[in-house]
Amino acid sequence: MITLAEIFRRHGAEYRERFADRMPLDQLRAMHSIEVCRTPALGGHRWCCPECGENRFAYHSCGNRHCPACGHDDAQLWLNRQQALLLPVTYHLCTFTVPEALRRPIRSHPREALSILFKTAASSLLDLCANPKWFGGMPGISGVLHTWTRQLEYHPHIHFLVTGGGLAPDGSWQTPSKDFLVPVPALSEVFRARFRDALKKDLPAVFATVPSETWTRPWVVHSKPVGAGVKALLYLSRYIYRVALANRHILSADAQTVRFRYRRSEDGEARVATLPLFEFIRRFLQHVLPSRFIKVRHFGLHHPSRRRVLSLIRASLYMNLQQPIPTPPPPPESKPNLCPKCSAPMVAIERLKPRHLPWARGPPTSGPP
Repeated sequence: MITLAEIFRRHGAEYRERFADRMPLDQLRAMHSIEVCRTPALGGHRWCCPECGENRFAYHSCGNRHCPACGHDDAQLWLNRQQALLLPVTYHLCTFTVPEALRRPIRSHPREALSILFKTAASSLLDLCANPKWFGGMPGISGVLHTWTRQLEYHPHIHFLVTGGGLAPDGSWQTPSKDFLVPVPALSEVFRARFRDALKKDLPAVFATVPSETWTRPWVVHSKPVGAGVKALLYLSRYIYRVALANRHILSADAQTVRFRYRRSEDGEARVATLPLFEFIRRFLQHVLPSRFIKVRHFGLHHPSRRRVLSLIRASLYMNLQQPIPTPPPPPESKPNLCPKCSAPMVAIERLKPRHLPWARGPPTSGPP
């Protein structure tokens, strides 16, 4: 099976030779990490089976959050933590997107513009929920950034999981209709105005490049109830530690093209896309986030500073329903390293030092000019 790492090892040097002077340092670092992931360049261990004497080498993972081979255990841990905070209410999944005219400006200034996207979308939700005309309370909100389409094009949007109800100023719990959170047209207008004002203030040069009609056309905001929130959390957990394309979706690659499988969003039908090699690499790398950028953020009752309040509300709601508080799901168990021949547990007998590989030249220590 061809992997993204193998594509980078074969063609990454040529890609960097042509485009490195236009690539952010974070993209160069991500390429290097993926190339050396689970190779002798990072070192590892030699394992031996005490039953049949079988020897196996296990090389270290790179740990880069954009690597398709890393992060699966972290996703399960995150999901368990969030499930332990669920309230016995109807949850809503709200999705905020921006018009096509804003995609290139956001991609060119991801750290600042994506932060504006988070800030303005979350504040719009919080303020409309706090309005007594709707339900007049502070909800719990968790947002996950997602930047790609199924064909790897750049399409930044945020999925928010929102509690169906919130804490009122008098300390009571206010609940809206099960199928309704806030009016989506009003939410869209508030979000558009706040994004416009924040972009104009924080990135005036970028704001000047945006066509004026962008601020008068309707923006797409979607909201729907998602029941108890368990399935929605599972859906979001896949985005947190998943990259733009999983290795299992890559069908073939050569010196000219890459073929990968995807599902059409309109009807879920399986399709195959074929892209020129360098276009495929470019599309993947444009989803590399700035270093230390937080792609999962919590607001309202879900903010870390309000975890104690959220726990008290959770206990109170379950007590009113005369139901026991659910036990948090156990953490995932670490899988033993079993011998592929006899299935006996293997033992690490040697630590392997990192080795220099001819294609594993590290990224530059400073940004491109």
